[in-house]
Amino acid sequence: MGDTLTHFDEHGRARMIDVSPKEDTQREAIARGQIKMKSSTLEVIKEGRVEKGDVLGVARVAAIMASKKTWDIIPMCHPLFITGCEIDFIIENDHTIIIEAKVKTGGKTGVEMEALTAVSAAALTIYDMCKAIDKGMIIEDIHLAHKSGGKSGIWNCER
Repeated sequence: MGDTLTHFDEHGRARMIDVSPKEDTQREAIARGQIKMKSSTLEVIKEGRVEKGDVLGVARVAAIMASKKTWDIIPMCHPLFITGCEIDFIIENDHTIIIEAKVKTGGKTGVEMEALTAVSAAALTIYDMCKAIDKGMIIEDIHLAHKSGGKSGIWNCER
């Protein structure tokens, strides 16, 4: 497939790819992103003083739920049976949380979109839960870091 756009037919119309001829393989995708905030906001999160509750705990659940519902919001995604979803938060400095999602499945199509959606949902949840104290938070650099499985095999982001 390489550089071809597969979600369009020969007439340029959008289509969902037929994955039925593909082999089932173990597939994994890792996505990352970050949310930057005031250092005082991060301190409140770490100390568990946000009125709405455990920010990272709720963001983790939101990310897992979003990974399982990606096909509901991204039109050309297939409904997938997610076999694993891990969400990690890394405090990089006094104002940045790195979000990492690792999503797994055994099937005919990859889970890159599910991992990217999980990171996005986690970041949006953090924003929602903390916007009363910091409306200037910045969500950025959401990207695919790794994928494995399928015909194209292993791919790693080189940046």
